[in-house]
Formats: sequence, structure tokens, C-alpha cells
Amino acid sequence: MKLDIPTVTTKRLILRGPEPQDFEAHVTFFADADRSWGFGGPENRNGAWRWFASNIGHWVLRGYGYWTITDKSSGALYGITGLWHPEGWPEAELGWVAFVGAEGKGILFEAATAARAYIYANMGIKSLPSYIMPGNKRSIALAERLGATYELSYENISHGTELVYRHPPPGALT
Repeated sequence: MKLDIPTVTTKRLILRGPEPQDFEAHVTFFADADRSWGFGGPENRNGAWRWFASNIGHWVLRGYGYWTITDKSSGALYGITGLWHPEGWPEAELGWVAFVGAEGKGILFEAATAARAYIYANMGIKSLPSYIMPGNKRSIALAERLGATYELSYENISHGTELVYRHPPPGALT
């Protein structure tokens, strides 16, 4: 079954649907406790598989999910970004993950900006939060760079206390 997942491109990046060869990068990410703690990790290989497969299922059930962020020229995998709304969450959120080697290059900013623009333009969503674990300084900095502001803290059924950063609405983006 081939999913009809839109592709989003930027100057340097391609945001595309998950493919089988992307799985090993997820295993590496989830195995690294320092990197994955803000995303529910660490996870063993089986847990990484369940997460990877649930993202594909999310595209089927919700019509959206996380895109894989790839380099336009080399095809290198940089991470994931997109819209996520598991059962029990109050609303869909804009989320992101950087794989090893993707930090400090503006990759997640570029990818999340493009994902947010696509979501606002094509999905009828007019307000987006990002849910961030307290202490995840890199994600907070990225949310703020994207123009999101702290709104409140809430108890996420999956992760406990999370900070809600609200993104500017479509008309407020420059």
C-alpha cells in the first residue's frame, strides 16, 4: 500500500513520507537517552519500531504525521517534523526531532517553518501548539525562533507535564 503523503521542499531540504530505509535512523535516535528523552525515549529497537510504525499509521488514520527531513542534494536524513495528534491529546501539535549531525545548521528551523506553512495552507488548521518537555532547552529555543510563545503547562497523558508553546496564526507570519 502506497500512502499519498505530500512532499514539501525548501531551498535545502525535502520533507517526505517515511520509508523503510529510514527505520535505522530512528533506532539510533531512540537508543540515545540524551537525545530522545524529550520525545518519550529512550527506547529499544522494538520500541523504536513501534514508534516508527505508529507514525505511518498516523498518516493513515489522521491524514498527517511526521515527514522525514532529508538533504536535497545528498539524501542524508536529518530528522523528522510535522503534525502529531495521538489519542487523548487536546489538539494536533507541530513537533520535530533532529538526528545526530543536524544541529546548529538551521535545518530544523527550515523544516519546521516549511511544515507549518504547509499545514496552515492545506489542512485548515489555524492554530498550532508545540508540546515541549520542561528542560528541553533546544526545543524551547527552536519554538521561540519560530515565533511561538509560552502559553501554559499541562499534563500530557503520555509524557506528564509539558510546556505548550503557541505558534503565530497564519496571518501573523512573515
